[in-house]
Amino acid sequence: MSTETAQTTETTEAVETTEAVETAVGQYPAATAEGPTGEHADLIAELRAIRHFLRLTARGLDDEQASRRTTVSELTIGGLIKHVTSVERQWAAFIVRGTSAMPDFSSFTEADIQARTDEFRLLPGETLLGVLTAYEAAARGTDEMLAGLADLGVSHPLPAAPWFAPGTSWSARRTVLHVIAETAQHAGHADIIREALDGQKSMG
Repeated sequence: MSTETAQTTETTEAVETTEAVETAVGQYPAATAEGPTGEHADLIAELRAIRHFLRLTARGLDDEQASRRTTVSELTIGGLIKHVTSVERQWAAFIVRGTSAMPDFSSFTEADIQARTDEFRLLPGETLLGVLTAYEAAARGTDEMLAGLADLGVSHPLPAAPWFAPGTSWSARRTVLHVIAETAQHAGHADIIREALDGQKSMG
């Protein structure tokens, strides 16, 4: 095992230990959390659990493996973790600051589209260790924000985008559920990519 791969494995394990009771591969983590209400705690705990499964797909990989396509899709494990980090940061900022924290998706330029495409891959100089560390920082920020949020019902209008109905607003609660759903979807993508890479699975 290379030094970098060992560091990536240690980082993944350290984050898992921080966010959940040590969990055997394939076992749903007994993540725990505290918040001003039981609902806060449950949402944070589920976020931690689903993040665990996404990170688990990267265990023991080096940068080349984390950047490798193993299906007809362009998606890679490193790129998915990088993308989910960006998604979580953006929606956490939306909960706090509202629409001003989000781009106007309906007026994207070519440069904006390219930047969004680049979210899904490791660029030259980027490493799996780097994206895992960034994900840990984003997760910690989200959890701290939610634990300090007095009202999960506070809502903001959604930004202009072809996939949002005009005039729609989301509460903090709805936004967290969206982050959980998107993280779960991409954890599933990453699990398929990992199984095609070397047969390793997150569950089952």
